[in-house]
Amino acid sequence: MTRSVFTPAYVRMREALVAARVERNLTQVELARLLGRPQSFVSKYERGERRIDVVELLEIADALELDACGLLAEARGVSSRANATP
Repeated sequence: MTRSVFTPAYVRMREALVAARVERNLTQVELARLLGRPQSFVSKYERGERRIDVVELLEIADALELDACGLLAEARGVSSRANATP
């Protein structure tokens, strides 16, 4: 199992996170503030310079109002879009 941030699944997940942030008209600074993290945290995971762990993914998904399970399914290529949380 590779740990690269450049695997197709990880790239799809990062792209979905960026798209969700942009769709919600949030800047990296605004998202970072919601997460209680520095802006560099968001920048680094969006550019693939930093891997995010499962707990961080859940926090980011909550902040972006995404269904984390849908996001993971999208990363695996199972669904076409991460679903918003009802």
